Amino acid sequence: MPGKGGLVVAHAGDAPPARRHGDRVLLLQNAGCPALLREGTGRITIRYDDVRGQGAAAAVVAAVTPAGMPVCADAGSAALLALAARVATSEIPVLIDGPTGTGKEVLARFIHNRSPRRTGPFVAINCAAMPEAMLEALLFGHLKGAFTGAAAASEGFFRAADGGTLLLDEIAEMPIGLQAKLLRVLQEGEVVPIGATSPVKVDVRIIAAANRDLPTEVAEGRLRADLFYRLNVFPLSLAALRERRDDIAPLAFAMVLRHGPPSGPLPWIAEAALDKLQEHAWPGNIRELENVLRRALLLADGTGKIEAEHITFDKVALAVPVMEHDIAPLETPQPERQNVRKLASIVRQSEAQAIIRTLDECGGHRIDTARRLGISERTLRYRLADIRDAGLAFAGAAR
Repeated sequence: MPGKGGLVVAHAGDAPPARRHGDRVLLLQNAGCPALLREGTGRITIRYDDVRGQGAAAAVVAAVTPAGMPVCADAGSAALLALAARVATSEIPVLIDGPTGTGKEVLARFIHNRSPRRTGPFVAINCAAMPEAMLEALLFGHLKGAFTGAAAASEGFFRAADGGTLLLDEIAEMPIGLQAKLLRVLQEGEVVPIGATSPVKVDVRIIAAANRDLPTEVAEGRLRADLFYRLNVFPLSLAALRERRDDIAPLAFAMVLRHGPPSGPLPWIAEAALDKLQEHAWPGNIRELENVLRRALLLADGTGKIEAEHITFDKVALAVPVMEHDIAPLETPQPERQNVRKLASIVRQSEAQAIIRTLDECGGHRIDTARRLGISERTLRYRLADIRDAGLAFAGAAR
């Protein structure tokens, strides 16, 4: 599991450190040219020229963090992680909220790996990724022949996670009919597979995650109030990446370690490149940062260093003029972005403009907006999420 084994830190010139099976070794060397070197499994060398530079500190934070665990240097992130470590020792449900791409599943895995259930399974399911009938079967299981196509029985994710942790991601997208059944599982500790007549006991800790304002979802009837209060025993909120700037550089080096060559020299991130990363608004959060670093690794291939010129951001162009109060970009569009007039972009922006204007006309009420646009409420929520992920703010966004 992630984090198995210890961490051994040594300086160049020291006696070779004793290493047990599973230990990770970090060797620090004050050299003339910064470098990052992966030597076999679990051994990394960091050469630095200025211990006070943000690159050296960021590389160390990334290197000491076990794969799959949260990378943080920001004071707020560290405080949240300490809180998560405390709640991990209990059995209470946890509700993690935060914008898309901020690392909610990573935090959930951290809680699982710090809990007494760490030797049990960790199962994650996205409640927005499938229709209601399929989701019910996947969650609670089914008997053979319980419905058309059920050629074999299935235990379901709750029983698969027995003795461990089940992450219900995008909990606000769970159909209202299934929410009552989920509430029963939380209250009684048992599931009834589709086609069965008797319940089956399960021992599962629930972590729920959402990128929407859940009190608003409750107020508008999309989330059961009793389920919300049952899950909201211990809420943890992940901030957008732009609000935790000190995490950016360590996360960037973590992406280099994740996507760089499995052995040998890895590209070092130049100070100018780190500065450029710090200045970006990150509407796509950590997911966007990962895309940027993967592109940078490709562009810097063979150079040994990621320079500022290798850092290229996703371009979100407003191709159709809009009212100032309808859409406010998080970043000032550059002239070249304003000139992008590709047909696909025009269609997307026209759709976004129509959705936002109608939402504003309906006073932020999504049910009325969806009805007026002739689309389902779920489709509207997906479209609004896409608009948010593009770094756009709109009237009625919190309603």
